[in-house]
Amino acid sequence: MADADPKTQTETQALFDQGLELRREVLGADYVDGSIARANDFMMAFQHITTEWCWGYTWSRPGLEKKTRSMLNLAMLTALNRPAEIKLHVKGALNNGVTVEEIKEILLQATVYCGIPAGLDAFKVANQVLEEEGAFKAQQA
Repeated sequence: MADADPKTQTETQALFDQGLELRREVLGADYVDGSIARANDFMMAFQHITTEWCWGYTWSRPGLEKKTRSMLNLAMLTALNRPAEIKLHVKGALNNGVTVEEIKEILLQATVYCGIPAGLDAFKVANQVLEEEGAFKAQQA
C-alpha cells in the first residue's frame, strides 16, 4: 500500500491542530485532553475525525460566530435527544457567551418542534449544568 500524500497529511495535521485548540477553548482542556488520553487505537479514529472535521473544519469557518454555533448545537442535540452531548455543549455555550435566558429560549423552541420527551431531557441536563456552573447566581448578580 502506498504512503499517504504528504500534502494531505500536512493539511490533515493542520486541521487537527486548529480543531484541537478550538475544541479545548469551547469544551475545556480537561475534557478534551482526557478524551484523547483515554482513547485506545480504535477510539482514536473517532477523536481524529471529531477534532479535524467538526472542530478544525466546521467550527473554524468564518461564516458563524461560536455563540451561534453553540446555539444551533443545543437545538440539534435536543432534536436528536442526546442528553450527554447537551450537557457538554451547555458548558460550551456558556463559554461562548450564550446566556441562561438564551439557553432557556433555545430549549423551549426545540421542545415545541422536537417534542416534550426530548425537551424534558434537554431541560433537565441543562439545568444540572447551569447549577453546577453557578450560572443562575451569575445571572442574578
